[in-house]
Amino acid sequence: MSSEDAAPYKEVLKGFQQSLGQQGINATFDEYLLQGNSGKASQAVQEAKQKGTTLLVTVGTLATQTAIKEAGDIPIVAALVPNPDDLKTGNATGVGLDFSPETQFQWLQKLVPDAKTVGVVFNPKKSASRIEAATQAARSLGLTLVTKQVETPQALTDALNGLVNDVKVLWAISDSTLFSPQTAESVLLFSFRNRIPVAGLSTSWAKAGALYALDRDYLDLGAQCGEMAGKILQGAKASSLPPTTPRKIIYVLNLKIATHLKLDIAQPLIDGAQQVFR
Repeated sequence: MSSEDAAPYKEVLKGFQQSLGQQGINATFDEYLLQGNSGKASQAVQEAKQKGTTLLVTVGTLATQTAIKEAGDIPIVAALVPNPDDLKTGNATGVGLDFSPETQFQWLQKLVPDAKTVGVVFNPKKSASRIEAATQAARSLGLTLVTKQVETPQALTDALNGLVNDVKVLWAISDSTLFSPQTAESVLLFSFRNRIPVAGLSTSWAKAGALYALDRDYLDLGAQCGEMAGKILQGAKASSLPPTTPRKIIYVLNLKIATHLKLDIAQPLIDGAQQVFR
């Protein structure tokens, strides 16, 4: 079940199917494209149950949340969900969308080594536990995480302005309330005006004006899910496979923004980027 028809979703499914083939697992696939429709998601789960499906692969939040609620005893392997903690149910596992805070801060130190104070705005109703873990991760790496709680997009600008004098970089997190296509312009305008770089969420964020972004190799992410599925199909319980994060990291840079921010990016980091916007 795939929530959307976008390229990353297709790459995940392609990587998944390739992985099962490489494991010598001969499986029959029924694909359900939901196109963001919750009614289609529920119908797909019911059809899968009627057919006696032995494993559900879900790509995206809509597909995953519906499956967790309605799939009953069918094991679930999920991908492209923002928080792996959402998969901690009896029948679900998978690969989350985000990298661990430690990984993200280690890359931040590589790309903005002089930034010791990191700002983040977050919705406490969605991200409190993640921010608590991130605060500890930052501290372990010698960084200080400065946080602002924001519950509505309308309050975002004031919260960002409250960080101006206290942080050297802004860390964007997967929180659809605050970091979305609708709010990206105000976040990136804040960065540009105050010369505070943004560690973005994806390639599209870096292209639009974040200094850099970590991104996923979606084909490999699908392969990770395929390896989990292979274990389940061979008898393992989904609950015995802890949800994890993407194992392969790519990153993109915006050198035009780096120039505006008066930041020098080391040539080896430029050479290693998947894509560079100039």
